[in-house]
Amino acid sequence: MSTTRGALIVLEGVDRSGKTTQCKNLVEWLSKSGKKAKYINFPDRSTDCGSLIDKFLTNNQEFNDETIHLLFSLNRWESKSKMEKLLKEGITLVVDRYSYSGVAYSAAKGLSYDWCKNPEVGLLKPDLVLYLTLTCEAMLSRKGFGNERYENKEFQKKVRECFEKLYDSSYWQNVDANRSEMDLTQVLAKYADETILSMSNKPLKLLW
Repeated sequence: MSTTRGALIVLEGVDRSGKTTQCKNLVEWLSKSGKKAKYINFPDRSTDCGSLIDKFLTNNQEFNDETIHLLFSLNRWESKSKMEKLLKEGITLVVDRYSYSGVAYSAAKGLSYDWCKNPEVGLLKPDLVLYLTLTCEAMLSRKGFGNERYENKEFQKKVRECFEKLYDSSYWQNVDANRSEMDLTQVLAKYADETILSMSNKPLKLLW
C-alpha cells in the first residue's frame, strides 16, 4: 500500500513578516494534530555554500549580484533529493523561503526575471505558497529589522513588487501578517490542512 505523500508548503514574504516563527508554529501545529511535518529553511547556512551566503548576508563577504544569486540557487539544489525523499515518505515540509525569494531579491537589484528563474528550473514545485504581507510601517517596527544586508525600506519595497509579479493564484495564498502570532498561525494551519488533505497520491511537480 503506497504512502500518501507529504505536502510541500512554502512561506514567503518580505523581511520580518514572521516567516520563521510561523514555519515553526505550523510544524508544531501539524505534529500535534497527528501529521508528520518537518521545518526546512533557506538559505541553509550549515553547508559550505550556506556558509558563504551567511558571510555575505552579515556583510563579511562580497559577491557580485549574479554570483550570490547562483549561490542561493545552489543551496536549494543541495536539498532537492532530501526533500523529495521526505515528501515521498509522507512527511509534509514547511519551508522558510524558497526560489521565489531568490528571484524576487535578485530581480529587485535589477537582474532580469528570466535569468533569475533559469537556475531554479527543475526544483520541486510547492503545493502551497503562503505569502505573508506586511505594510512598510509594520515591517520597520519589527524587532531586529536592519540587522542584515537587505533590510532597508526602499529595497524591501522593490522586493514586494517583485513578489507580486511572481504571485500565482492557483497555488499561492495572500495572508495579512499584521495580526497576533497565534491568529496568524491558525489562518496558516487552515490552508495547510486543506492542502495536505488534497495531496492523495498526486505526483510531485517541478518548477517553471
